[in-house]
Amino acid sequence: MGENGSGQSGWTFLTNHARVLLTVARDPEMRLRDVAVRCGVTERTVQAIVADLEQGGYLARARAADGRRNRYRVNPDAPFRHPAEAGHEIAGLLELLARADDREPGRTPDPSSAMDEGADA
Repeated sequence: MGENGSGQSGWTFLTNHARVLLTVARDPEMRLRDVAVRCGVTERTVQAIVADLEQGGYLARARAADGRRNRYRVNPDAPFRHPAEAGHEIAGLLELLARADDREPGRTPDPSSAMDEGADA
């Protein structure tokens, strides 16, 4: 991997799939275009990731109350995919990263609003 301008290589701990899932958990009615901007990837990439997450049982999509947007529901009970994390649910990761966001100035995320509630809520 290449350098990122600071002399460090460009790898990160979280995949784009994890970033998209976390972003959707923070705001279940966010447009995919805005998810793409927040995650630093293209809208097409986010669409493919959301399709992967839906197929894997991590997200469910429904129409929001306004009938114009989608609303996503995160399945917090879904397990990590890698065998090394077998037996662990994604809820722990989402909660951990939400706590980190709570410490950021100006941020008031509530990932629990997207976790385990009805899609029509």
